[in-house]
Amino acid sequence: MQTLKPCPHCGEGIPTYSNPTPTVDVVILVPDGAEGEDGIVLVERLNPPHGWALPGGFVDEGETCEAAAIREMREETGLDVVLTGLLGVYSDPRRDPRQHTMSVVYTGVAKNISTLSAGDDAKKVIVVPIGKWPKLVFDHEQILCDFKRRHDAMNGISA
Repeated sequence: MQTLKPCPHCGEGIPTYSNPTPTVDVVILVPDGAEGEDGIVLVERLNPPHGWALPGGFVDEGETCEAAAIREMREETGLDVVLTGLLGVYSDPRRDPRQHTMSVVYTGVAKNISTLSAGDDAKKVIVVPIGKWPKLVFDHEQILCDFKRRHDAMNGISA
């Protein structure tokens, strides 16, 4: 949406735009990881909104979404991740209470799960069995339900 702000020098209207901010999240699959079941990596957020979430963050200017996803995984979880696919794009204006964001959500696997450790914005990092996650912030419950549906279908598990 375009609005006009006055120029501080001449007073003429300068067009400015209010667009969603691009973010990325990754559902990191850990085969046989949690309680002997396939699991996923979650972070406990250090900053508001507090709670459990998928690892992810903002795309920097000049950065591709894929590069941002790989960088954010390393910063928040200590993991070098191979992206395995695109789960979807989530853009509900209410998905983030801080501002309107649009998240490109990938699936991925860790090159070496033994490097898992909380870092950057993460207070804690855990692996939980698919479908047994705690209450989540943002729209991450919806994202993980979509992931579980796809995971179950690929593994011949009926609902």
